[in-house]
Amino acid sequence: MDPCSEDDLVAAAWAAREGSLCTYSKFAVGAVLEDATGKLWTGANVENASYNLGLCAERVALYYALTHGASGFRRIAVVADAASPVPPCGACRQALLEFAPDATLSLENRAGERQRYTVRELLPHAFEAHHLNHDLNHDLNHDLNHD
Repeated sequence: MDPCSEDDLVAAAWAAREGSLCTYSKFAVGAVLEDATGKLWTGANVENASYNLGLCAERVALYYALTHGASGFRRIAVVADAASPVPPCGACRQALLEFAPDATLSLENRAGERQRYTVRELLPHAFEAHHLNHDLNHDLNHDLNHD
């Protein structure tokens, strides 16, 4: 698949935003991730009456993509109808860092103001897998072979 333009990527995020379930906050957010093949994976925020059970648009898109085998995320767009472009929350930054650390992130508000960052720029000095001080591949193989 050929990569789409940044404008097309952002447009896909705006389209995804239409699926938001934001009954409580009324703050709809849309997100899209582009994987290594150029496929787009979209998501919108989903809220719940037990507020902490809701999920942000970025993680909806990310987890959907991951559970369908996507990887190598290179670009992300996040959109919201706000006074300024809205960056991902801390939890989303951490999740994106784990699976899309070098992705370029485009943020846009309804007025068309756009900001660009890398995921790493948004979460400097981050906690990463190497901080766990053990061999994750060894542990995974051990778990798979000893069930």
